[in-house]
Amino acid sequence: MKPLPWTDELQRVRDRVEGKIGVSFNSCLVNLYRNGADTVGWHADDEPELGDAPVIASVSLGVERDFVLRHKWQRDLKRTIALPHGSLLVMYPYTQHNWEHCLPRRAGIRECRVNLTFRTIRPLAP
Repeated sequence: MKPLPWTDELQRVRDRVEGKIGVSFNSCLVNLYRNGADTVGWHADDEPELGDAPVIASVSLGVERDFVLRHKWQRDLKRTIALPHGSLLVMYPYTQHNWEHCLPRRAGIRECRVNLTFRTIRPLAP
């Protein structure tokens, strides 16, 4: 994956998100979910370059999809959040330490969804 420069549109969305939550971001991961068959499995955004306590802001565009959180140690503890078009979901520090998340398959969804995930990438020590 090769990073690309910020487009004017992405900069405008980033600026609105930063203004709303008071956190600055230097990276945006863009994911396209073509329909309800496209999914992302259980994971935590805990890559070393995100730091120890990342703040991650996720903007959903297009068809509504469910976002599911599952506690890492109490696996039966789950939360489902519907993410309609234009929604902003913010995962504050330590969410990634304690929770995993996924976007499950949804039969019958034929429309697409684009997810913009704003993050701060930090340089790793050599």
